[in-house]
Amino acid sequence: MSLVRLKPSGTVFFCCDVQERFRTLCYNMAHVIHTSKQMAAAAKTLGIPLLVTEQYPKALLHTVSEIDISGAQKFEKTQFSMCIPEVWNWMTTKEMRDRRSVVLFGIEAHVCVQQTALDLIAAGYSVHVLADGVSSQRALDRSAALQRMQGAGAVVTTSESVLFELMKTKDNPVFKAISELSKERPPPENQLSSL
Repeated sequence: MSLVRLKPSGTVFFCCDVQERFRTLCYNMAHVIHTSKQMAAAAKTLGIPLLVTEQYPKALLHTVSEIDISGAQKFEKTQFSMCIPEVWNWMTTKEMRDRRSVVLFGIEAHVCVQQTALDLIAAGYSVHVLADGVSSQRALDRSAALQRMQGAGAVVTTSESVLFELMKTKDNPVFKAISELSKERPPPENQLSSL
């Protein structure tokens, strides 16, 4: 895959199923919530569309309250991939069709996140998976998913790396706001390991 640099006008954020029922089930879920909250705030600051899905909310409940998803495009789903027909329809609207880079984060890394990444890559999108923004119920599943997605052509990166790449320079008018966001850290006991 050729190198694709992120720019605000060509990027969309995908927040996958960061729902209340997973709060006590997933490995280091507090870290995923923290990163998702940062990315949702950054999306508003940078003017980047945010897509949020909820997997079968009747059983898994809704997106955790810490994440401000007001203004986001929100879809409920039962298939594992976020790439349901309603999402494809939204992604191909006039406003969205030139946004060919997706920053992906959420739950669970080896199921919904991985299947979303594979579908997007197959459709020609550049996919950037946040290592500090994805997890699973088991650490091994998370690690294997990151490796598989990277092997399939996804860029495995971090939230801070993405945010600073999107700004490009400290002279960016939103530098101070994004810099402040990036300084917020999750509790030390919630650090996610690498691949």
